[in-house]
Amino acid sequence: MKMTKSATLLLGSMLGLVQLLGVSCSSKKSPAAEVAAPAAPEPLQKATAPTGRGPSTMGDFVVAARVASPAVVHIKTSYPPSSGYDNIYGRPSGARGGGQVARASGSGILIAANGYIATNNHVVENAATIQVILPDKRQFAARLVGRDPNTDLALLKIEATDLPTLQFGNSDSVQVGQWVVAVGYPFSLNTTVTAGIVSAKARSIGIINRPSRSDDGQGKAAGNTGVESFIQTDAAINPGNSGGALVNTQGELVGINSAIASQTGSYAGYAFAIPVNLAKKILGDLQQYGAVRRGVLGVAFPAPAAEEQYLSQQGLQPGAVNGVYITGVLPGSAAAGAGLRAGDVIQRIDGVTLNSSAEFSERIARHQPGDVVQLTYLRNRAPATVSATLKGEPAAATAPAPASNPAALATIRQKLGASFAPLSDALRQRLQLRAGVVVTDVRAGGFFAQLGIPRGTVIAFINGQPISTPQDIDAALLAAQRGLIQLLAIAPDGSRVVFDFSLGT
Repeated sequence: MKMTKSATLLLGSMLGLVQLLGVSCSSKKSPAAEVAAPAAPEPLQKATAPTGRGPSTMGDFVVAARVASPAVVHIKTSYPPSSGYDNIYGRPSGARGGGQVARASGSGILIAANGYIATNNHVVENAATIQVILPDKRQFAARLVGRDPNTDLALLKIEATDLPTLQFGNSDSVQVGQWVVAVGYPFSLNTTVTAGIVSAKARSIGIINRPSRSDDGQGKAAGNTGVESFIQTDAAINPGNSGGALVNTQGELVGINSAIASQTGSYAGYAFAIPVNLAKKILGDLQQYGAVRRGVLGVAFPAPAAEEQYLSQQGLQPGAVNGVYITGVLPGSAAAGAGLRAGDVIQRIDGVTLNSSAEFSERIARHQPGDVVQLTYLRNRAPATVSATLKGEPAAATAPAPASNPAALATIRQKLGASFAPLSDALRQRLQLRAGVVVTDVRAGGFFAQLGIPRGTVIAFINGQPISTPQDIDAALLAAQRGLIQLLAIAPDGSRVVFDFSLGT
């Protein structure tokens, strides 16, 4: 996905100032942020919904505000000097230097009366301390139950009872054009309520799986496994709203606010929320297991931003493909067992018509290993239906050394159509980068030329892996799963940009 002279931003705030691209992780995990599942957890939606819920007239948001505001909390986090708390382009905006503690803040949602709180992963990732402040000003130390970087969700627990909660709504029934209300703590202000409409659904914006180290502390890339099917809204959302509530006019939770698209770092008309139907599954897993158990179908398809380009390269008219075009099937996967093949077009899952690959990813991500899904697909223009039993996530594969696969490497380099060189010390210092390479040449017909990536662009990360040398690019692209690539870079004009594309392999 190309976002020229703009950035897609996670919404955490640092000392009241805007922080580009959210909170990056640390290689050192603090004791306060250990993931542990609670014993005998209470169901997340056991609590009785607050009173005052009922139909609201068009444009009247009093009911939604009255229901949602008591259940949205302020979250404050701290990061010790030893945590390595830096964003992907250097020290975060507003962070104190000289060995002082860094602090950030966001929002959260009470989803169970006994103290379970939903928020974004990037709000609490690698925090040394997590403090929750309720709307009535009571303060609690929070425990991190679990988090899922692939959906940017996390679950916290505070020791309290009889708390107000938000009732889960149904994000599938949300319609483009309907009114919604956003509640949170932008810029560390008190509870703030804004209203707008749903602008779009199933948006993929290339923000999840931003550069991050794995939990083993070794700096290994987690790969591009993010699930993005955001609800887009024009309700005013700003840094600090991360983890806050997006509710309908009845005060039912339909989304968890996560990101904005902006040239300035503040609200510019585009905000994105994680649909609650996906969040319910993820948060339930985190509560029960402390981690997510994700069902996997085992098919590859073009990244949403590169879909038209990929189909055109295959000689297909993008408008003629109504569904998700399968570019490959993982051997031994649920898809392989069901007989799916490259070139099939999946049109429905469990009877629901698919309008995008982002929606398809979300539908699969709602399932556990062992769940059976029904798929309707086209093969050679003939419809067919098959059932597939989803499997668990495979163990992470080790990336092959570039020299061990020279044919694949030559093909990748030809497709990219670009040359690279290490950053000079002066440029690295000026950009406050720990790593990166500069694009020295862009050739006509290559992916870089097609995506509009110019000479002078600095490539900082590929699929979450820091890039220091041209050889790092070779290794990262050879290790790319399913041919999907997420590239984070700094354009020559200094803007932070995200590119998503498919190698078509």
